[in-house]
Amino acid sequence: MSAPALVLVAHGTRNTKGVRMIAALAEAVSQELGAGAAGHGAAPTPWVRTAFVDVLGPSPSEVLRDLAMSAGETSAGETLPAVVVPAFLASGYHVHQDVPREVAESAHPATVVTPAMGPDPALARIMTMRLRAAGWTPGDAVIFAAAGSSDARARQDVRRAAALLTEHLGTGVRIAYVATGAPRVPEVVAELRAAGARRVFLASYLLAHGLFQQRLHDAGADGVAEPIGVHPAVVRLIADRYRVAADGMTRVRAR
Repeated sequence: MSAPALVLVAHGTRNTKGVRMIAALAEAVSQELGAGAAGHGAAPTPWVRTAFVDVLGPSPSEVLRDLAMSAGETSAGETLPAVVVPAFLASGYHVHQDVPREVAESAHPATVVTPAMGPDPALARIMTMRLRAAGWTPGDAVIFAAAGSSDARARQDVRRAAALLTEHLGTGVRIAYVATGAPRVPEVVAELRAAGARRVFLASYLLAHGLFQQRLHDAGADGVAEPIGVHPAVVRLIADRYRVAADGMTRVRAR
């Protein structure tokens, strides 16, 4: 029985560094799944493809249609199933609207969409590591810098993610947004300085380099953490999302 394909869906960016990061993440996930399959005598390494909901292509519907044509049919005469993993740090409009719409438009008959990547304790651990690499030390003020969303569910996810970072740092963080919503990052930087903060650091709740990460560097902070990016914990998180969904699909197909 063939392993379901994995379609990793990201937002999209014109920043070449960000595009390369998503490609590297997909490759790392493929290697992780391949190593796991080899170690347990499981099905072959699944196909791993990337798709984007904005800025550039291919779109999830295009990838799913191409997957159906390229992979052909399974030994049971069925189209190869697919697991769509949204590489988003919060579940807003893209996760709740764009991804399901793209799946429906593809007309792929056997697709499962997993939960988004975040919030998750693994991401808080990575953000802590990125902050320390940027020069943060206990006593420095921290701003939890997210892209922002008009979707209340995404804002709730951001609050949960900020609470997880607070637990790891052992100090409170202020939430601010770089694109949608208030307060904006530069405003909170100014407020903290006016309140007497010695140094202000930005914890980037962004997955990859792009326009939003550049805006963080222009916000006037003393230090800016790198995006979450490709990290073994991120790779395992995506692989685990896939495995849970793929195992469920396999059990259904075996009945």
